[in-house]
Amino acid sequence: MLEVLGFALSAVLLSYLGVTGLKRWAERRRILDVPNERSSHTRPTPRGGGLAIVVVVLVGWLVALGLHPDSWVGTDLLYVVGAALIAGISWMDDLRSLPNRVRFAAHSLGALLVLVGFGYWGAVDLPLLGAVSLGWLGLIITFAWIVGLTNAYNFMDGIDGIAGGQAIVAGLGWAVLGWLTAQPLVGVLGVLLAAASLGFLGHNWPPARIFMGDVGSAFLGFTFAVLAVAAAQRDARLALVGILFVWPFVFDATFTFLRRLKHRENVFAAHRSHLYQRLVIVGHSHRFVTLLYVGLAAWGTIWGLIWSRGVVGSGAVIVVTIPLLCLALWASVERRERPTTSA
Repeated sequence: MLEVLGFALSAVLLSYLGVTGLKRWAERRRILDVPNERSSHTRPTPRGGGLAIVVVVLVGWLVALGLHPDSWVGTDLLYVVGAALIAGISWMDDLRSLPNRVRFAAHSLGALLVLVGFGYWGAVDLPLLGAVSLGWLGLIITFAWIVGLTNAYNFMDGIDGIAGGQAIVAGLGWAVLGWLTAQPLVGVLGVLLAAASLGFLGHNWPPARIFMGDVGSAFLGFTFAVLAVAAAQRDARLALVGILFVWPFVFDATFTFLRRLKHRENVFAAHRSHLYQRLVIVGHSHRFVTLLYVGLAAWGTIWGLIWSRGVVGSGAVIVVTIPLLCLALWASVERRERPTTSA
């Protein structure tokens, strides 16, 4: 416990100080996110603060591997390589915009490294249904999950605090899960993610003084996707548990993607039609929407942990409440928009 506490406090402090330095550097280099018609902010703001999260988490993870050489396997290093690749390409994109095909190629390569190192979801365990065999489809689903969450997390980083807040909740979820399942390195990685994100949030809480940038959001999405894949190799229930930790982001990104397809919009073009963005447009503050999404994530995380322990009735709670919360979120946005729009 003392070691974990040391990791947590160090990660918070180093992340906070790292973001401070990045903010000053970005201001000097004029690496700013300038507001436009699609922005949710109103003044030029430095970006790329998520680089501090990347460095703190990866260095801390390597230190943890060094302190516990008997607890890790060589494939754990493939995560480091994949995460560094995703972060590196995303950092370049923050400095100068890269073509979509370059980013997708990097995300795909990162996903392939995970599939080689950790395998794929050959079967998943679902509430009330039990084990469901995926067969070879599991390979496609797992690849889509990794690439999808890497991008979805990036898409959802559009207002102050929301990406950092989600990372704290999910990171704590993995920290607890690592302890419950006797996987200390999973727990340490969860602690590092939560603590580094908390340090970053000291600068990004509304009103934000620096943005995370693609370097941080893509890295976090990739890491949370990898954790769900790796943990599920030990217990098939943990695939869904990992999804529940980030379910508001998964739902909002998926719902918005399908909605835009339905309306025949260019799904690769920048926009402000995510549910969280629409809540801001109709008048809610960044702080309110961020706290709302953090609360929704916390609900999924708590019940995911409870279900992972086999508590009777917990599966039914998940099956009933998560769809109802999805419907309530969508309905609340539609209701608030009705006086000013027709859709």
